Amino acid sequence: MTAKRGTRKSKRPGGRDARVATIARNTTETRIEIELAIEGKGQYTVSTGIRFFDHMLELFTRHGAFDLELKCDGDLDVDQHHTVEDVGIALGEAFNKALGEKRGILRAGYFVMPMDETLAVAAVDLSGRAAFAVDTKVRTRLVGDLQTELVTDFFEGFARGARANVHVMTMYGRSNHHKIEAIFKAFARALRVACSRDKQLGEMLPSTKGLL
Repeated sequence: MTAKRGTRKSKRPGGRDARVATIARNTTETRIEIELAIEGKGQYTVSTGIRFFDHMLELFTRHGAFDLELKCDGDLDVDQHHTVEDVGIALGEAFNKALGEKRGILRAGYFVMPMDETLAVAAVDLSGRAAFAVDTKVRTRLVGDLQTELVTDFFEGFARGARANVHVMTMYGRSNHHKIEAIFKAFARALRVACSRDKQLGEMLPSTKGLL
């Protein structure tokens, strides 16, 4: 993968406890390659062909303190939908794979993110069950070059791929750019907490069901 403007290629952390994953997802509509490290430095190389979407994934990586290399070649001549949704699915699959059995993780996390005049909240539960709720409060068709209705499709795809509950919401705000950006930042920080190791539980599975 080729580094994009101002980014650095991720250095993968070593050690047997490093939680990393590689995903290749190829369909007739998209071809996606992902390398993910949960214990990262917020370094990224992202290319989807949708610049505003790239920006959201870049700040997601930085605020989550992950390392991410992601390349998607999609049928943008048809529509942006396949690219955005499939990236969400593949990224969710990468997190699910990197977390393995999910022993010793906090499992759930939430974050309230202010961004100037905007406030957004995100909550994540790595429950093994896919569910999502999204309310961006964005009423314009485009922000930058991104079709804004597809923000919901991204989070739905991530929830499916990660087998997680994902809830994101803009509480209030004026700038549509800020509304979407605040949601992605809140989501990154909520997911960062959910993926974190729980020192108190140790290697215990955070569920009474015996699996996640």
